Amino acid sequence: MVILTMKDKQPDSTTFCSKIAYTLPLIGYYDAPDTAPFEPILAPGNGDCLFKFYPDWLDGKTLHITRDNFGCGGAARYMCGIDNPDREGFLKFLVDSEGLKASRELMNQWLDVAKLVKPEHENVMIGPLKEDQWQYLKSITFAVNFDQLGMMIYGTNYNAAPGDPPAVIAPFGSGCSQLFPFDDPTIPQACIGSTDIAMRHYIPPDVLLFTVTKPMFKQLCELDEKSFLYKPFINKLKKARGLPVD
Repeated sequence: MVILTMKDKQPDSTTFCSKIAYTLPLIGYYDAPDTAPFEPILAPGNGDCLFKFYPDWLDGKTLHITRDNFGCGGAARYMCGIDNPDREGFLKFLVDSEGLKASRELMNQWLDVAKLVKPEHENVMIGPLKEDQWQYLKSITFAVNFDQLGMMIYGTNYNAAPGDPPAVIAPFGSGCSQLFPFDDPTIPQACIGSTDIAMRHYIPPDVLLFTVTKPMFKQLCELDEKSFLYKPFINKLKKARGLPVD
């Protein structure tokens, strides 16, 4: 099992991204003491879904979220640790208005166990990876097509043994909760995200977000010539898609 420390440097993902034909910026989710390294910075408006800023992340801009300015209630809960004080109204919206669970009781049980993420620092930053901010990084997100999703699942399972925690999870929840759904971020794990249909209109229909912990990111970046990245399965797929084969 790979465990990273604050002293570790950000791994080089160039080879891995090239091998899976990934050309978009990687998206980092940071809990940081200072905003200056993340310029240019954007702030959400009242009620804004953070995925409204997906095009801005790809354009090199970073979204700044705080306990005083978090946009929508999902980000308040899952990034700032602020629970909705009107539980009954929240249940009515989620169950009666949107039909997300079979009953208010069932949704209430789920809300009771769903993890609220309380940041250590004042600034939650979401945007392009910043190599010099690695120590404040909580997760890394790839915006993948379905071929790349298959490659990512191969990669995240490459070092996984049957008794290990699941290499990939796909939890129910808001899109923002899927950016850091990990019970233990010190282990290699990944999450299939952006399955929340409330936020999917902000991203292309052929894209899913695939989020990994720092140890999993390190494992992906260390895949070598013995791995599937250099073997016939992936080369046959790339050739079928008209992509260069190394």
